[in-house]
Amino acid sequence: MTVTAERMPALYLSHGAPPLADDPVWPGELAAWSADLPRPRAILVVSAHWEEAPLALGAVQPVPLVYDFWGFPEHYYQVRYDAPGAPALAESVRKLLRAPGTPVQDIPDRGLDHGAYVPLVEMFPGADIPVLQISMPTLDPRKLMEIGRKLAPLRDEGVLIVGSGFFTHNLAALRHTGGGVPSWSSEFDDWGDRALRAQDVDALLDFEAKSPVGRLAHPRTEHFAPLFVTLGAAEGELGSGRSVIDGFWLGMAKRSVQFG
Repeated sequence: MTVTAERMPALYLSHGAPPLADDPVWPGELAAWSADLPRPRAILVVSAHWEEAPLALGAVQPVPLVYDFWGFPEHYYQVRYDAPGAPALAESVRKLLRAPGTPVQDIPDRGLDHGAYVPLVEMFPGADIPVLQISMPTLDPRKLMEIGRKLAPLRDEGVLIVGSGFFTHNLAALRHTGGGVPSWSSEFDDWGDRALRAQDVDALLDFEAKSPVGRLAHPRTEHFAPLFVTLGAAEGELGSGRSVIDGFWLGMAKRSVQFG
C-alpha cells in the first residue's frame, strides 16, 4: 500500500475478541481486506466498547491499550499495538463535531480498546498509521448517522473511518445453545445483508422492530450501533456497499462491509 490522500472507504467490521488472532481463517481475511485498501493517512475508530457522553476523543499520544475483557489466557494481555497518536486528526474531529450544545471532551489517558486494536493488529500489523478512537455518546441510530455525516469530510483527507462492532451479538443466548450457529444469528445476518444490499436504511435504523429476530440478535444495541456511524459517513455511496467478510464465529455473524 502507498499513502494516499484520495477519498477513503468507510468500513463497518465485526471485531471479534482477543482469540480472533488464533482463528485459522479470520486473520487472513482481515489482512486481505486491508491489502486491497489504499493506505490511510490516519484511522478513526468508533468501537462498541466505548460509550461516553458527551462524545470523547481518546489519547492523541501513545498510551497503554485497554484490555477490556476478563478470564482469558495471560498472553492476550501481553498484546501491544503501539500506533502513533493522531493529534491533527483529533483537532479536525473537534472542528467537525463541536457545536453549540454539542460539546466534545478529551480523555487523554484512554487507550485503544479491543474493539479497535484486535482487528487493527491483523489489518495494519506494522502499527505505523496514526489511530484515534472516539466514543459513542448515544446508541440512537439516527444521532449516530448524523455524527457519521459530520465526519465524512475526513475521508477526503485520507482518513479511514471504521465502525467496529459485531453483526450479531447475544452472548447470554449463546451460552444456552449447543454448537453451531443459532437460528436468530443466521436469520438476522441474512436480513441485514439483504437490507444493506437494498440500501434500506429505514429498515436498518429500526432493526429492532423491522427484523423478526432483531432483539434476539442484539438484546443491547451497542455492537450494531457503530454501523450507523459508517452509514452516515458513506451517505450518497451506499450503492457501493459490499460485504467483504461473512460467515460466523462462535455462533455470531462476522459480516463486515465496505462503502466506497
